[in-house]
Parts: sequence; C-alpha cells; structure tokens
Amino acid sequence: MKKEATNGIEFEEQQLEQETKAPVKKQSLYNIQENYQELMIAAEEAEGILTPELEEALLINEKQLKVKSIGYLEVIKTKEAFNLLLDNEIKRLQGMKKTNDNLIKTLQNSLLNAVKLFGEFKVGTLTFTTRKSSSVLISDEDKIDKKYKVIKVTEIINKVEIKKDIKNGTIIPGAEIQENLNLRIK
Repeated sequence: MKKEATNGIEFEEQQLEQETKAPVKKQSLYNIQENYQELMIAAEEAEGILTPELEEALLINEKQLKVKSIGYLEVIKTKEAFNLLLDNEIKRLQGMKKTNDNLIKTLQNSLLNAVKLFGEFKVGTLTFTTRKSSSVLISDEDKIDKKYKVIKVTEIINKVEIKKDIKNGTIIPGAEIQENLNLRIK
C-alpha cells in the first residue's frame, strides 16, 4: 500500500509513476537538463524521427522537470517565508534595542541631575560624580571651511580638527565649543 502524498513533490512523483508505470528515479535539475540534451541529440541523430522509446523518455524527462521544479518552488517559498520571519524578528529586536537605549539615556540623565542637585556622593564602593568634557557643536555646516571636512562616501565635518583649532584661538564661523557634563561612575 502506497503512502499518502504530503506535499506537491510526492504527489507529482506518484502521478509520474502511475503514468509511466515505473518508479521515479530522483535526479538533480542539472541531471534532468543533461538527460534532455542527450535525448535531443539522439532525436537529431535519428533525423527528427521520434521512436516510441525516445518519446517516452522525453515524456519522463518532462515530468521529472515538473516534479523537480515544484520541489525547487517549495524550497524557495519556504526560504522566502523564513526570511520574512527573520526580517520581522530583526525589526522587533531593533525596536527592543531602541527602547533599551532610550531607557539607558533617561536613567543616566536622571542620575546626572541627581549629582548636579546633591553634589558628589558615594554608595558602597561607587562614587557618583561628574566630569567636564567638551564637544563641537555645528550650527551651520555650510559655513565650515573645507579643510575641516573629511570626504568619505558622504561628506562629514572633522569635529576633532575644529575643536583643536578653536582651542588654539582660531575663530571658525558656524562652529563653537559646547561644555557638557557627563555622568561618571568609578
């Protein structure tokens, strides 16, 4: 007793076996193409006359191609569906990361505000304090001289060079040094 076909490939293989009254020999798509080319050469050598054997071989080859094509299509559709699931999972994880990043910034700002309000304090071995740092604030990129711009795939401003020159007394239109307070946990 034959087992029930569970997918398109098995169904097509069973249909092919019934039509040809012979078990289907599984072949790769490459082998099916090679076999077809050999059959076409045999037909040309027979001056275009199709013998019953050659005709049956071409029919079997066509059926094998159809079965294999359905198999390839099923794999393609399965992989496409899996990629869609992966894309959705990536978006979900990116959303979670963004939420975590926002929470981290909020908590750091809350701690920074507490240190600003209460001053330096210790909890166990941890010291909550601030340290001064500076960063370049670009108010108008168009006014920045070309020597401060680094050309990559896109044009960006070389803030390190601008900061160095401003600290050395150079006035750079469109840029200034901004003093920041950053949370520091030792």
